[in-house]
Amino acid sequence: MQACNEPFTLGVNVSSNLHKTDRAKEDSLTISELNRELEEKCKLMKLEVQPTKINREIFKEKEQLNHPKDENEDHHLSICNGCNSEIEDGLSINALGAIWHCQCLCCLHCHKPIAMDEISNSERKYHRLCYKEHCRPNCYVCRKKIPSSKKGIKYHKHPFWEDKYCPSHDDDGTAQCCSCERLQACGTEYIMLADNRRLCLECKESAVMDSYECKSLHFEIREFFKGLKMKVEKVFPLILVRKQALNKAEEEKTNGVVTRGICLSEEKMVTRVSRGRNKQLVGMAKEESQRVVREPKVIAILILYGLPRLLTGYILAHEMMHAYLRLKGYRNLNTILEEGICQVLGHMWLESHRCSTNNAASSASSSSRITPSATMSKIGDQSGFEKSLVEFCINQIETDESPVYGYGFRKVTEMMVSNHYNLKDTLKWIDM
Repeated sequence: MQACNEPFTLGVNVSSNLHKTDRAKEDSLTISELNRELEEKCKLMKLEVQPTKINREIFKEKEQLNHPKDENEDHHLSICNGCNSEIEDGLSINALGAIWHCQCLCCLHCHKPIAMDEISNSERKYHRLCYKEHCRPNCYVCRKKIPSSKKGIKYHKHPFWEDKYCPSHDDDGTAQCCSCERLQACGTEYIMLADNRRLCLECKESAVMDSYECKSLHFEIREFFKGLKMKVEKVFPLILVRKQALNKAEEEKTNGVVTRGICLSEEKMVTRVSRGRNKQLVGMAKEESQRVVREPKVIAILILYGLPRLLTGYILAHEMMHAYLRLKGYRNLNTILEEGICQVLGHMWLESHRCSTNNAASSASSSSRITPSATMSKIGDQSGFEKSLVEFCINQIETDESPVYGYGFRKVTEMMVSNHYNLKDTLKWIDM
């Protein structure tokens, strides 16, 4: 045992004067040192055989020693979220849940670097002031940002189309479509009709330009009335005219509504004198207007030319109801209720053209209750804009606030509901 241990005794001097017990302890220590040295030699031998594997493990151990777990995580966060390169010694910004080079965190509006104290509260890459500018709406007409003032941002918006535009465009001569009411946007084309009305290209696609083109629509409206058991027996012309032919009615703009159609009937308004209060004859005479009709006769229906087919059809349905009332002898109807029932018929015809999302040939909503087959053939042919135009026209009727057309429509609609949508019973109420 002693001979084997001598080469590996690391500088240990053995004294002969030591007691046996001390010698035993020393031998034990020497054996343990020998075992450690043998293990180290084995490792060195393996290192020579598999240097790549051992080196990799050693480097890995060293890396783990030099970079604890928490430091490793910080190392991964040191990649710039903008350029994806490592952030070396230097300034960086910790913002929006990531780390950035100072020059990589740039505003999406002005494209300039953003300082830490300039970041907007939107949690997006904007300067505070730039974010306010970015959120400022664009004008539908001029395509520019709508101007702001100390009082904020003021703009106008169409109640149906919801296009936002600068208030100045209401008075600066910007053209407006005579059909859909949209203002002419920059870069778009509007055509001018012979009577100086403007028409957008979408409305022009289905515009009815002369009386001949309107024949099929005239027939369709008559079939619509026939399906409602309100057949119009008399035949009279439907004439498309320029604005000038309706000038008198349009200049009057009765109750704020511009006239786009007229039912011409052979009648005359005269002024009669009646007794005043308490049937006095002197000083209390009262004048009243009364319609005088020789016989129920409709001469013609006049409608503005150049309007889209759907809008022309709605106007024709309205005027056809006036014709029906004349021909059936309803002579002294309340003006509000007469215009109201005519609006209801126009509304019903439009609803018969309202397309269902799942079935282009589905019936109209429950307020019409009837969808004559003659109108259904046209429903599947509607373009996307025509579907929107139907909704626009229906919305115009339902939201009209005028004291005659708007109030009359709502009043008669209430009567229709009370009469379970029976037109004949509703007409009896109106004629009472």
